[in-house]
Amino acid sequence: MAAGAAYANPMFGDGHENSIALSVGAGTGSGSLLKLIYPPDWEFAPMTMIMGAYSQPMTIFRLPARMNLNIMQNVAYRSADGLSFFGMGLSWDVVAFDWYGWYIGGGLGPYYRDNYDRWVSSRLVFGEKLFIGKNITDNFRLEFFTLHFSNGDFTDTNLGFNFTGLSVGYSF
Repeated sequence: MAAGAAYANPMFGDGHENSIALSVGAGTGSGSLLKLIYPPDWEFAPMTMIMGAYSQPMTIFRLPARMNLNIMQNVAYRSADGLSFFGMGLSWDVVAFDWYGWYIGGGLGPYYRDNYDRWVSSRLVFGEKLFIGKNITDNFRLEFFTLHFSNGDFTDTNLGFNFTGLSVGYSF
């Protein structure tokens, strides 16, 4: 079914108004936003990102969407390859296409980190995300995502952080 039609938000299921999700991602190195769409450039870095999210459904330009409150922890295993940080942020995800329980979308939002480092020299960063999701049941969803954090070149140092991973969501 095409996005924007009168039906349940594919990220929530019928009648659900809340969702929680747990995401785990591997670092794919520093670099530009283009790494989101070009996997051959991924350089798996010794970093693991864990994110918890609480979401509510909404629409953006009549497309199914969700508003998220995110809490995340990045754990870097070698300081030469990055720095561990804790962050919180708001993001908005929108589904551009869905078909028989599968959906594709993107998201954007500001995050605040507890420190800055040699890759991004600011605490305020912006997260951009692309995802492919599948409804497993009316309550459970799986999503494959790729996520980029950077400060939009507001400071001299802005190499960015990139991650790819899986998310499990439960709607209620």
